[in-house]
Amino acid sequence: MFKIGMFTSGYQRNNLEDMFVDAARFGYDYIELWGGRPHAYAPDLAAGDIDEIIRLRDKYGVPITGYCPEHNAYPYNFMIGSERQREDAVRYLKVCLDQAVRLGSDFMLVSPAHAGYDTTYAQMRDRLYRTIEELAAYARNVGVKLVVEPLTPEESNCFNSANDLLELFEHVDNDYLYGMMDIVPPYLQQEQMMSYFTLLGDKLYHLHIPDSNGADATHLVPGEGVMPYRELMQEIRDLPYERTATIELVTNYINEPRLYAKRAINNVRAMLAEE
Repeated sequence: MFKIGMFTSGYQRNNLEDMFVDAARFGYDYIELWGGRPHAYAPDLAAGDIDEIIRLRDKYGVPITGYCPEHNAYPYNFMIGSERQREDAVRYLKVCLDQAVRLGSDFMLVSPAHAGYDTTYAQMRDRLYRTIEELAAYARNVGVKLVVEPLTPEESNCFNSANDLLELFEHVDNDYLYGMMDIVPPYLQQEQMMSYFTLLGDKLYHLHIPDSNGADATHLVPGEGVMPYRELMQEIRDLPYERTATIELVTNYINEPRLYAKRAINNVRAMLAEE
């Protein structure tokens, strides 16, 4: 059975301790820590803020299995802008990898975001492969897996599918480089979700498992969207997949994160328990 994680972006208006309290009492297996202010922005962690997060991690016994730095919007997006801006984003993500090590994370997630409307596919691919090659080499050096996430066309015009991951692996050969599936992008694009497992095999390292409204990138509580969610969870349950799956609620429920975090894991656990 796969492990179920809590994504912490929705807790950004709450006290830092709340997300550890809730992850422990609701029965989450781990936290996937969102790397944005006020809680876990990598330069703040490097300046000393990491000590409090480690203290809370140890106090509540909830591991930080994944670290997800904020980097596909303002001010960092390694797929858009000048070469100097790309290099700046890479420097930032190397700081993030350093902090992932200190947090005890197994992996760090990156997402190739929108590359700009006047960018050709050739330009996109060149920039993508150079960047991931550099980051994966750094990840191997520090000992943290680099996991790459395809996004919806709403979020990215350059990296959206399992086949995009396969092409990336053909160009960047690194045993610390993996892919993942957020189930919303393939569902929106009529890409078969289970094909990620058959196409990527052991290179599929992680999942995001929110529900979808079928129209845009909004992430909903499991069982409250339009996906055949119960059936999908049971299909994944019955695979030899024993890695991680984060219920990524982002900020759609930012007003009451603990109520929806509780409902989300209760819904998933109930579906997985059914025959």
